[in-house]
Amino acid sequence: MAKQIIQVEEKPPLMKAIPLSVQHLFAMFSASVLVPVLLGISPSVVLFMNGVGTLLYMLITGGKAPAFLGSSFAFIAPAGIIIATEGLGYPYALGGFVTSGAVFCVVALVIRFCGTKWIDVILPPAAMGSVVALIGLELSGTAADMGGLILSDTYTQIDPKKVTVFLITLGVAVFGSVLFRKFLAVIPILIAIIVGYCTALAMGMVDFSAIASAPAFAVPNFQIAKFDWNAISIILPATLVVVSEHIGHQIVTGKIIGRNILKDPGLNRTMLGDGISTMISGFCGSVPTTTYGENIGVMAMTGVYSVWVIGGAAVLSIAISFFGKVSALIQSIPNPVMGGVSFLLYGMIASSGVRLLVDQKVDYSRSRNLAMTSVVLVTGLSGAFVQLGQVKLTGMSLGAVVAMLLGLIFWIIDKFHAANDYETASDAEE
Repeated sequence: MAKQIIQVEEKPPLMKAIPLSVQHLFAMFSASVLVPVLLGISPSVVLFMNGVGTLLYMLITGGKAPAFLGSSFAFIAPAGIIIATEGLGYPYALGGFVTSGAVFCVVALVIRFCGTKWIDVILPPAAMGSVVALIGLELSGTAADMGGLILSDTYTQIDPKKVTVFLITLGVAVFGSVLFRKFLAVIPILIAIIVGYCTALAMGMVDFSAIASAPAFAVPNFQIAKFDWNAISIILPATLVVVSEHIGHQIVTGKIIGRNILKDPGLNRTMLGDGISTMISGFCGSVPTTTYGENIGVMAMTGVYSVWVIGGAAVLSIAISFFGKVSALIQSIPNPVMGGVSFLLYGMIASSGVRLLVDQKVDYSRSRNLAMTSVVLVTGLSGAFVQLGQVKLTGMSLGAVVAMLLGLIFWIIDKFHAANDYETASDAEE
């Protein structure tokens, strides 16, 4: 039975749209809230600005690019350094966030006038497919860790309870996406989270203490950004990471929904929406935003691409930022539950990269294509990194940079060969 598609512009009935929006909210919640927790700020202001940023993004892109904007992990390390630096602190990190968003807007302006043909030059299909695959593959370790499948200094042995919850959640998500029918077929992630949560509750793994201590109602803690060149210089290199991530996300989203987002609404508009969202978030005391892989995975799995549904998730994010107990209830979802659904969602993103290679009919009998895909994948998965100031360029971001360099080098070689062939042909005619 073919999956029923809800297209980008379609507006589902309200009673159908609400659970679909809740599914998107749950998918992004734990990762997006983790960023402010690590930086020691209130998650409520981040949830508020994520919702506002997503709605602004949809407005700027004309509702043609479905995406939820969540908290960016790329800025955690540099922001942590600024917070710990005497004489600076978090308000100065906010100034760096605003500046980073402004750089995004400048890049969008450049793309507006220079177009996107350069992407085909520096990221040919053999490179682009592998970069897209890396987006999911890089995150897969995080999902496995959340599921209790990876040993560390903290966890020296596998916890059977965590693994059980992880496997049950993953099983419901996987088999539900295949076996569920009608409306249930488009909310397998939500059902998997509910089943996983109930399983964890039965095993005594749910902690309700945060719900009891959370306020019933509270206004998000907004802060004013301050600017300092030293802080800005620490933050700015992370912008390169998010720019490459943004391009990869737009390409994989376009493949999932069957539309060329780079042309319509245009990469310049999606990047402008992301940049303005980040700037406003910085001005208001929140963290930079980015398109979220978890929500891309939800679209790939369910076939629900509606901006109305994602917009509903944004409105819900804004609403719960004022209700502490609701936010705390969602935060009480154990890691193995979110690890179970993320394990599948990240895999869906990686599979989209493979699908891109297949759809583009990449010829691996050509040494160039084989070498490019191989180098990009190994670079992204090897743990190799390049240090740019306080920012570590690694994983998908480093893989994307390597892919661009290889694409540019091969393009120059092609131009050189073409020029030589022309000269040879001219000499022969003479």
